[in-house]
Amino acid sequence: MTHLRKMMLEELQRRNYAENTTRSYIHTVEDFARRFHLSPDRLGPRHIREYQAELFQKRKSSPATVAQRLAALRFFYTKTLRKAWSVAETPYPKKAQRLPTILSQEEVAQLIDAALTPGQRTLLMTLYATGIRNAELTRLKVSDVDSKRMVIHIQGGKGRRDRDIMLSPKLLDELRAHWHRLHPKPRRWLFPGNRNSSGEQPIDTKTVWHACRRAAQRTGLKKKVHPHTLRHCFATHLLEAGTDLRTIQILLGHRDLKETTIYLHLSERHLHATSSPLDSLQLQERSTQED
Repeated sequence: MTHLRKMMLEELQRRNYAENTTRSYIHTVEDFARRFHLSPDRLGPRHIREYQAELFQKRKSSPATVAQRLAALRFFYTKTLRKAWSVAETPYPKKAQRLPTILSQEEVAQLIDAALTPGQRTLLMTLYATGIRNAELTRLKVSDVDSKRMVIHIQGGKGRRDRDIMLSPKLLDELRAHWHRLHPKPRRWLFPGNRNSSGEQPIDTKTVWHACRRAAQRTGLKKKVHPHTLRHCFATHLLEAGTDLRTIQILLGHRDLKETTIYLHLSERHLHATSSPLDSLQLQERSTQED
């Protein structure tokens, strides 16, 4: 497995796959091999089908997770082992098209105010003010905050794409307060991964996730809230305020405008702008006797 792992890692690195994707793909192949107690180059389509069925039936994995696992195995067999892959034998599962959870602006304010610590409050404010992904937040550098141009530089986002996000004056004040709270001052990461802020690694994505969940529990919100929820709120609230879809697409870092159109289904401004056909019907008034 060590030799195969090295081969797969080299293939992923040659194609410049993102660090998280690389880690996820290698973990999947290792998990697949452990399931059957055999080296993965000795496993075939039958084992892949069994593994896929187990992910759904026993592990209760979501369609998105199963699709990601299959993508990892497909990469291993086609790119690392140079073997054929039959899509007919191992079809990707259909994904349920569910709309994301959206909080009102009042609920977002409650969530931020319910943060357990000042540092966690800064994390939640940054997520909502910029709409960046959890992984992008954790890898923000001190040098990415450009107060002269009032932008935040996102480097190496999803798909290895860079972009700039507007820097809210309110967020800038919060980030400055965050900076003053840190001792010693971090040299690289805006959100260092250890208590004394001098570590070489940034904060972990799980830390952000737990900060968001705990704040949601403290507010008593019944909705499922996680860091990506604030990204959805950022886009939806911008759309409701009159920002055009193309601008939101650029701010979110979406490659295709189709990804951004989902927020048309979530925006109250667009939902309320259309009347139900029931409102145009001339119905007879019901008499009080019928009631």
